[in-house]
Amino acid sequence: MRSLRFRLLCLVLAGGLFAPFAHSTRADEINHRLDIYFIDVEGGAATLLVTPEGESVLMDSGYPDNGYRDRDRILKTLRDAGRKQLDHAVVSHWHLDHFGNHAALASEIPIRNFWDRGIPDTLMEDAQFPEKAARYRAAAQNRSRTLKVGDTLPLKAGGTPLTVKVATASRDVLPNSGPANPHAAVHKPQADDPSDNAASVSLWLKFGDFSFLCCGDLTWNVEAKLVTPNNPLGQIELFMVTHHGLNVSNNPALVWAIDPRVTVMCNGPTKGGAKETQETLRKVKSLQAAFQLHRNVQLADGEQTPAEFIANGGQTEGCQGRLIKASIAPDGKSYTVQVGLDGKPHAFNCRPAK
Repeated sequence: MRSLRFRLLCLVLAGGLFAPFAHSTRADEINHRLDIYFIDVEGGAATLLVTPEGESVLMDSGYPDNGYRDRDRILKTLRDAGRKQLDHAVVSHWHLDHFGNHAALASEIPIRNFWDRGIPDTLMEDAQFPEKAARYRAAAQNRSRTLKVGDTLPLKAGGTPLTVKVATASRDVLPNSGPANPHAAVHKPQADDPSDNAASVSLWLKFGDFSFLCCGDLTWNVEAKLVTPNNPLGQIELFMVTHHGLNVSNNPALVWAIDPRVTVMCNGPTKGGAKETQETLRKVKSLQAAFQLHRNVQLADGEQTPAEFIANGGQTEGCQGRLIKASIAPDGKSYTVQVGLDGKPHAFNCRPAK
């Protein structure tokens, strides 16, 4: 009898000791961390936030088709994060590698709120856009809400303040307040971009001392408009490299002004990760680590980040679709970034917010 009681006591103690560890593997209402998942959609974009209060925000949704590859990767990430619904689904702009699975996701899980920059009737670069937009409208039941510069997503408040603000939308930008940008003079205007890339919604997240910037596919001249001559964003801890790392985006006037500690590039094997963008990142004064979803197979190893910071190598065929995950401490003062859910966490301390 004593032996049985002893074994039962051990089991109870083990449960008490290891239950907190089980919860620590993902953000939720118990541990009050913020998690950001950069899902591999092979050169598109799909970024999932799970807030300290357990709310979910998906920024973009990757390509459709391909046997529902991207939809299923998003669904798996949601399941791994313990989410049974999407609270907020955001479209940065109207290119199919960014909103291609919103409708498909809505047929699989509840989506409470749809957000976008407003749905145009036509799109210059996509003759089939009205048909594609019709599927999105149906999924949103014609109740998607338009995001404008300065808007904030309605997220629950926790112990550490959390805000997600719209920094750009439909070619508008935040008022040009803040300190002078010492890198403003490096901006050399490019040809005007009439595509929907330049109209991208940018989300600017702040959580305690932690900050995160995701600009969709925003392009060169609008990037400069946001941060010249003054920089309203200040320094950013974690920057999602814009437009898959293409060189029509990632204006040094923006990238060097926000001075990120860590970057994540949502590129594909042959899409994005441009040599010029890699060079811009290497010149960021405070940069401690640059992560990539894919190795750029067109560049030499020395022209991109080290292999330990790259989630996937080789071509799309046979790709495992490993994601990159950032986890921010409940007080917003430190964070980790890792390749894959089982990868080594790289630890970083936040600069005090100004």
